[in-house]
Amino acid sequence: MGPIERQERPMATADTYPHVIIDADGEAFIEGTRYTIKHLAAEQYFHGWSAEEILRQHPDLRPAEVYAALAYFHDHHDTIVAAIEAGKTHAERARGAEPFSRDELLRRRAVTNDRGA
Repeated sequence: MGPIERQERPMATADTYPHVIIDADGEAFIEGTRYTIKHLAAEQYFHGWSAEEILRQHPDLRPAEVYAALAYFHDHHDTIVAAIEAGKTHAERARGAEPFSRDELLRRRAVTNDRGA
């Protein structure tokens, strides 16, 4: 009997992810929840959380949902990281645009409360 020849076949790719839905705006969510894939991806991206840690932090999610979300994230890594970074930049600009510091806001609140008392 001769050696078995290996046939090269194109690999099949899955275009769908169980538990992941895309809304009309193109945002990916875990089906039946309000969790975006971007939110869970950011937890892994910024905090280094594993799937197990994400499950500890979000006990309402099932393992299959978290693993599907992370698979989607890693398959769309560059796009999702760009969106995460854009959101971070927007938040930093918004914080920098606050007209008053936290201490100033608390002082003003105290003055307002003193006037009302």
